[in-house]
Amino acid sequence: MESPTPDSMPARSLKRFLPLVVLGAVVALFFAGDFRDYASFDVLAEHRTALLAWADANRLASAGLYFVVYAAIVAGSLPGGAVATVTGGFLFGTAVGGLLAVCAATAGACLVFLAARTALGDSLRRRAGPGLAKLEARFARNAVSYLLFLRLVPLFPFFLVNLAPAFFGMRLRDYAIGTFFGIMPGTFVFSSIGAGLGAVLDRGERPDLGVLLSPPVLLPLLALAVLALLPVFFGRRAGGSDR
Repeated sequence: MESPTPDSMPARSLKRFLPLVVLGAVVALFFAGDFRDYASFDVLAEHRTALLAWADANRLASAGLYFVVYAAIVAGSLPGGAVATVTGGFLFGTAVGGLLAVCAATAGACLVFLAARTALGDSLRRRAGPGLAKLEARFARNAVSYLLFLRLVPLFPFFLVNLAPAFFGMRLRDYAIGTFFGIMPGTFVFSSIGAGLGAVLDRGERPDLGVLLSPPVLLPLLALAVLALLPVFFGRRAGGSDR
């Protein structure tokens, strides 16, 4: 096997730290532009007529811009994710807005995953200590099931769930699949809120994002989370029967 040439080593180093550079640029642009002032329902209510008109006249461009902005919010773990999800439903409807949000969130989460695994993983793993060993063994056996569970239950910080699988050696493909399907139910709930946002704003009200924790929504999500863990349960039973 050939040893790496001196010319290839800088390129490898650049590739290793590229996701981290991209994340740093996203965060820097966010604070430099003070985009936090725009991540609110007040701003959406003030400019909703112009936004709807532009989105209707420029469907592809508006969808592409929405995707990029949403992915940047997730990748940089920036505030405004809930507002962005509702805005997608408001501008594009429940189905299209929800699908755009799911795809963009998955892309942003994968960028965080790559940054943690290629650039920051070693140092963060040392800081986490030996407590990761038990979870790492579980992820190694049932990575997708555990990730689906963590995505479906909206009680865990999204950014932490983005990072943890990278520490456990999860494959990017499995991570992307688990993220895509795991965030889909909650995302479409918020997107449906956005689809009805016009009537809410007409009444001078603001959408109730706490609906995700209400029993009619939370209980089905918990049921899906339990289903996601069934392969883990049956895997343990099968393992025990082989002894």
